[in-house]
Amino acid sequence: MNPYYKDFSEYMKELYPGIKVQKLSIDAGFTCPNRDGSIGTGGCIYCNNASFTPGYCSPKDSIETQILKGKEFFRRKYPEMKYLAYFQSYTNTFGKSCDRLIKMYEKASEIEDVVGVIIGTRPDCLPEDLLEGLADLNKKKRIIVEIGAETSFLHTLQLINRNHTWDDVEKAVYRLNDKGIRTGLHLIAGLPGEDSGHVLATVRQACRLPIDSIKMHQLQIVKETILHRKWETGEIELTPYTLEEYLDLCVKIINEVPRHICIERFLASSPPDMVIAPKWGLKNYQFTNLLMNKLKYKDPHHGL
Repeated sequence: MNPYYKDFSEYMKELYPGIKVQKLSIDAGFTCPNRDGSIGTGGCIYCNNASFTPGYCSPKDSIETQILKGKEFFRRKYPEMKYLAYFQSYTNTFGKSCDRLIKMYEKASEIEDVVGVIIGTRPDCLPEDLLEGLADLNKKKRIIVEIGAETSFLHTLQLINRNHTWDDVEKAVYRLNDKGIRTGLHLIAGLPGEDSGHVLATVRQACRLPIDSIKMHQLQIVKETILHRKWETGEIELTPYTLEEYLDLCVKIINEVPRHICIERFLASSPPDMVIAPKWGLKNYQFTNLLMNKLKYKDPHHGL
């Protein structure tokens, strides 16, 4: 057990004792309401969906085919693995009827070795009829909803073109909690105009909510994004975290998050050839090793 915080491994052991579980990402061909004109256009200024979609995902393939390809990818190393079908790309509760969405999630949940479904979405795309359908499905296979919250500061949300508020986040979390659905929040450190104080304030706000997990990301300036263009032209001023600065921030984040909330990850890891900055050249496990060493150095007797 990680002595410093509840990590993803511990979280999964609580939910699925005795088995090893892996997420399988799915691109089901969704879009976003701030891309198609429903509430805005252009999308989030930092977003290039290709930067975080695994190679086995393609909306040209059926959900079943994507899951089977993902299973084949991981099964070579872990033959007894079970899986969570992760609807990851764009807003996975938007643009389709409630019945169609529920059937999609249910179909994924019924594939052999799939033990649950994770749905990535926005806080303003969770209509009541969908929540009721998710609550029913949750009785058969575990449903987890991951909400892109990013920051609690309205001026930043406006700057990055999120087109929702922190109040939307809070309402969504409480509504999901009322339905008995586990919920995680995605937060970004290093957004334009924010320093570490802003990040920690957002983490505190998040931890006051009935959530089960937090997923941290350092802001990456990725090619072919609005952020990249505006940063290059000087329209947006931004100094990405150095590795050491971000490690120090992560130690502070850990100190803010109570043990019952899982910190799934700290690192965004887009393909290196797509990242303009920061260029750390680290995989998730390498960053975690550095973080654990820093935690041990600061408190060598913790957990003994």
